[in-house]
Amino acid sequence: MNICGIVCEYNPFHKGHLYQLEESRRQLGEETVMVGVMSGDYVQRGEAAIFSKFARAEAACRCGADLMVELPLPWALSSAEGFAAGAVAVLDALGCTHLSFGSESGALEELKKLAEYLLDPLTLAAVKERMTAQPNLSFAAARQLVLEERLGEAAKRLEKPNDILAVEYLKALYQRRSAMASLGVKRMGSGHDETGEGEIPSASQLRQMLCRGEDISAYVPEAAMEVFRRELEQGRAMLNRRDMELAILSRLRMLEEKVFLSLPDGGNGVGRRLCKAAKEEPTLDFILAAAKTKRVALSRLRRMCMAAALGIDAGQAQGEPPYIRVLAANEKGRAYLRQLDGKTTIPVVTRPGTVKHLGERAEALFAVGASAHDLYTLSFLSIADRKGGSDWRTGPKIV
Repeated sequence: MNICGIVCEYNPFHKGHLYQLEESRRQLGEETVMVGVMSGDYVQRGEAAIFSKFARAEAACRCGADLMVELPLPWALSSAEGFAAGAVAVLDALGCTHLSFGSESGALEELKKLAEYLLDPLTLAAVKERMTAQPNLSFAAARQLVLEERLGEAAKRLEKPNDILAVEYLKALYQRRSAMASLGVKRMGSGHDETGEGEIPSASQLRQMLCRGEDISAYVPEAAMEVFRRELEQGRAMLNRRDMELAILSRLRMLEEKVFLSLPDGGNGVGRRLCKAAKEEPTLDFILAAAKTKRVALSRLRRMCMAAALGIDAGQAQGEPPYIRVLAANEKGRAYLRQLDGKTTIPVVTRPGTVKHLGERAEALFAVGASAHDLYTLSFLSIADRKGGSDWRTGPKIV
């Protein structure tokens, strides 16, 4: 039996995501178990998801995923490399035979070659030399120049976000010597952050439409749309980010400089600049602009701000996640979990309270995620759903 893993955010789930699930299953067989490891309430771009992790996982299981598990918060808010490493570790532990990922190019062999070159120490040395020679050059820009010199046109694959993540997934597979086979599915519709017209708008476009009060049902499978309508009607959607921003700003202003210095990517003066900006600037956009340099990407600064506000430090995403939390499953997914019982290299958590028996690191990590969920729910219009501690009480959604 094939077990196909997908790394995802589903923010929100749309017809392009449905296509990836269906195409992966078509290639591997109808009996394939589809397993998604998904960012929780906060996503890799350094912001809150439009719907909670429980709603997004349920929507995915209603549309063809069999089992949805959470990528713990420190990995969800990591760089592309850390995000991919944590997610691949989870899928490996769950016994996945294949890793499916979206790609703008669909050029799997070229992406594999890029991954191999990026793991070569000589490539990293050449990138550092280029950055020394050109001090204003960012790491990504220097890497691009080095790869273009070595691989020519193939290096341009790293100009698209899904191809970049695909390369990171492949790197993680190689580094782990994983037995998972890679399955690249060519992406349909608009790119990740594109705002132009496309048959299938990007998740970014759909979020903008939701925040403007527009109907997105033409671009979302009906089974997922039923979940999202329910969340919208019951006031459980992140439509007004100003409420969340105010909470983040208040936390940032109360933190000492040592907290910013201990953040992931907080070295080389970045943490100190971010701390100064957080103490002085009136909005998150102003903080980011004040802390930005030519070598530091805005996405990195957004992740750092969120990590600081949520209590994440540089050491928490080291190694593998200490547990795998199930968010949603259908009957096929539940059957596969029973088959896995006690056989995974990372413990599987279906009842949140059991994480307290998995050791100090696991409990502390879960507590950070639960606290972050409490902050997330404070932006709900539904007063009843703002009650604290709900992450400790919520089990998987059975579809």
